Amino acid sequence: VQLQASGGGLVQDGGSLRLSCAASGRSFVNVVMAWFRQAPQKEREFLASISWGGSSSGGIADYTDSAKGRFTISRDNAKNTVYLQINSLKPEDTAAYYCAARERSSMKYNYWGQGTLVTVSS
Repeated sequence: VQLQASGGGLVQDGGSLRLSCAASGRSFVNVVMAWFRQAPQKEREFLASISWGGSSSGGIADYTDSAKGRFTISRDNAKNTVYLQINSLKPEDTAAYYCAARERSSMKYNYWGQGTLVTVSS
C-alpha cells in the first residue's frame, strides 16, 4: 500500500483543516487506516483509526482521548481515501500528520505516508 497524505498548511488558531490520505497499490479491503502526528521534539502519537466498513464508506472509528471532540476520521472506500477533519485548531496541534495502514488481522501499522505539515499560528 502506498499512502499519499495532503491537506496540511498554515492555519490560524481556531481554524479547521481536512487532511486527506490516498491509498494505492493494493486492495483497500480489510485495511485499517489511521492518523498519527509528531510534533517537534515529541514522539509520534496515535490520533484515530477507522476500520474497513464495506465497499463504499463507513467503518468503526476509534480515537485517543485527546483527539475526541475536535478530530473526525472518515474514509471513502470507493476513492481509497481516508480523511481527518480537525476543528478548533490550536497552536499545540502544530505537527507533521501521518496516515498509516495495517491489515485488520495485524496490530502493527506497516504502511506509512510521507506526512503533511500542519502549522497553527496564534
